[in-house]
Amino acid sequence: MPPFLMIHGAFCASWAMDTYRAFFEAEGAKVVAPTLRYHDTVPGSRAPQALGTTSLTDFARDLEPIVRSFDEPPVIIGHSMGGLLAQILATRVPVRALVLLAPSAPWGTLPTTPWELASAHSLYYAGQFWNRPLKPKQWIADTHALDFLPPGEREAVFSRFVPESGLATFEIMHWPMDLRRASHVEARAVICPVLCVGAEHDRVNPPRTVASIAKRYRSNGYFREVENHSHWLIGEPGWEETAVFVKKWLAEIGA
Repeated sequence: MPPFLMIHGAFCASWAMDTYRAFFEAEGAKVVAPTLRYHDTVPGSRAPQALGTTSLTDFARDLEPIVRSFDEPPVIIGHSMGGLLAQILATRVPVRALVLLAPSAPWGTLPTTPWELASAHSLYYAGQFWNRPLKPKQWIADTHALDFLPPGEREAVFSRFVPESGLATFEIMHWPMDLRRASHVEARAVICPVLCVGAEHDRVNPPRTVASIAKRYRSNGYFREVENHSHWLIGEPGWEETAVFVKKWLAEIGA
């Protein structure tokens, strides 16, 4: 089995990938699940101001040496923003396969739901959000990301959330205005198989949008929609079924 790199999403740290890490380590895989730059702050504490102006390109630059340190090209599993970073990495370094769980879309991918548009516009209520850390808001997490978790687990997961980069958020959600095109992924440069997993009830990265990501990779792109799941499909009840599917898919493609 090849090594694995697992990349967490926004407002989280490496702990968010603990379920998948334990699952694949039990299968005998070597797994590395790093915490992104400035995401190691104590929950509830003030984040470094530098987080606010940290770009997706900075996160990718930090992750690239990790990929190169493996003895062979790894499988990269990314959730949400981590799924977008996985795509960026696959244009720079050899990768065995990508598994994108409810991934954020690359530059140029049009939203498929009114909620995505409304969510992007609502960020302006936070003022000049693109150059400062963004604090996690519990009501947003409860209703849009952790909504399929039991209440007790929802509280426990949110208590571990940390601030996120305003710039990276801008680069993902307002890509038409990003002149640097930080979230751009040259699809032709991604030559490995790409599995895109969308969750039926995910409003953050809806399944139709995730399906359009898979289409970018033509014959290398595979799409799977999982029913009765939302954005936190990495830890919601029944997450193991998706992990088992991922394992089988990797076996089918010879990874």
